[in-house]
Amino acid sequence: MSVSLARWTRRLLGLFCLALAPLSVGAQQGQAVRIAFIDPLSGPAADIGHNSLKSWQFVAQRLNDSEDRTGVRFVIAGFDNKGSPRESLNVLKAAIDQGFRYVVQGNGSGVTAALSDAITRHNQRLPHKSVLLLNYAAMDPALTSEKCSFWHFRIEPDTAMKMRALMLFLEQQPEIRKVYLLNQNYAHGQQFSRFFREAVAASRLPIEVVGDEFHAPFLVRDFKPQVDRIRASGAQALVTGNWGSDMVNLVRSLQAQKSTLPLLAYYPALKGVPTELAAGTVGFPVYQVAQTHSNTGGELGRVAAAFRVRHGEDFVVSSSHDGLVMLRDAMVRARSIEPLAVARALSGWGFEGANGPVTLRAEDHQLQAGLFVSRWQKTDARFPIAAEATGHTFAPVMAINAAQIARPSACQMERP
Repeated sequence: MSVSLARWTRRLLGLFCLALAPLSVGAQQGQAVRIAFIDPLSGPAADIGHNSLKSWQFVAQRLNDSEDRTGVRFVIAGFDNKGSPRESLNVLKAAIDQGFRYVVQGNGSGVTAALSDAITRHNQRLPHKSVLLLNYAAMDPALTSEKCSFWHFRIEPDTAMKMRALMLFLEQQPEIRKVYLLNQNYAHGQQFSRFFREAVAASRLPIEVVGDEFHAPFLVRDFKPQVDRIRASGAQALVTGNWGSDMVNLVRSLQAQKSTLPLLAYYPALKGVPTELAAGTVGFPVYQVAQTHSNTGGELGRVAAAFRVRHGEDFVVSSSHDGLVMLRDAMVRARSIEPLAVARALSGWGFEGANGPVTLRAEDHQLQAGLFVSRWQKTDARFPIAAEATGHTFAPVMAINAAQIARPSACQMERP
């Protein structure tokens, strides 16, 4: 059987199974599945948090309004954790007290680690009130390795997987041999730097790291001193894991200094960055490593178009779509909305994601999915959909499948 035929066979079987169980889940419970979104809704990362919350709520409403006949309905409420692990634990307790049994979170691996540990301990004490955590963006590999939990599912490739994709791209860029690393001085930025160095060593690419600099997160407004040091280093590319206001301000400073150095990053499509890129008078190559790009087609493209109409913003948190689809389908398969039954149904579950087949690996609950490298350019006939209505877009230049970036599992998971 061909890969294509096998994929469609699985999809048809899944649809057949869903058709056999209309209204079974929702009717048994008599209420919607309530999900607590715990992320920054105030402070320097508030724009990202609000865009993410709107993305999850928009997809939930779209699924609720669809004619899938599964009976699963979602309600998503935002809880502001102010980017703090301690505050996250406070709002987690409040959410559990209010009856929430599902948690969605993504900004900050330290926050995810705290939530995962607290949820695991809560579920051990009160198994009849168990809670499940969906991590849509926190990328510390330890979360699905030495810190893995049965109750934690990461629905985004981790930093090490994305770094492998970046190395595959750099293999095709012989003009880039000297690289400057600039990152936020917290867990994500430190891991970005470490995994880049390790990936270069493993690939045996003749790449020299001519600078490896960290800065306080969300406090630097003008990156001119950093840009000056990057220029003086002789770097042929700047590589960064920066996001939010730090990415916006970095782009602004690069343009103010008329830098033409290529920028390789994970998050140049997040809110505000495309507008800043388009505002500059001196363009420079920008490459993004991500699960999607501006011109993703199919259902995800339709979701993105409808989201722009509704909110006037780009739909960049694509994991919200696959996250809710897989949650809905797992509830139908389990014939239950109880987190334990749903977690068992999710573990090892393979399904047709928005960009192709994906699997939640049973060993560690790490999503196995492909990635794109896309390039910032003007829209054209082939890639007409603009980022933030700028007349520019992130156009795919390389597609990388899940097998190319997969890592062995080191998780020793305790299963209830």
